[in-house]
Amino acid sequence: MSPFEIGMMVCFGVSWPLSILKLWQTKRSDGKSLTFGGIVLLAYVFGVLHKLFYNFDPVIVLYIFNMLMIIVDILLTIKYRNKI
Repeated sequence: MSPFEIGMMVCFGVSWPLSILKLWQTKRSDGKSLTFGGIVLLAYVFGVLHKLFYNFDPVIVLYIFNMLMIIVDILLTIKYRNKI
């Protein structure tokens, strides 16, 4: 377990809820890219798989948390994108 990996995951772990909060408050998904969100989600899936198969440690919790946050962000983006 690397302190740098933990730091990276904590920073992302703070940024996703802030993004979700802004989206929830404004109900506007202008400038949000579903492609970007999907790629980031895929990256977290690969991170979790790496932790499961090669280097299992407690940081997997941060990967899973961030993965869930990006899923919420994607779903809210879809929801508000279809509103006029």
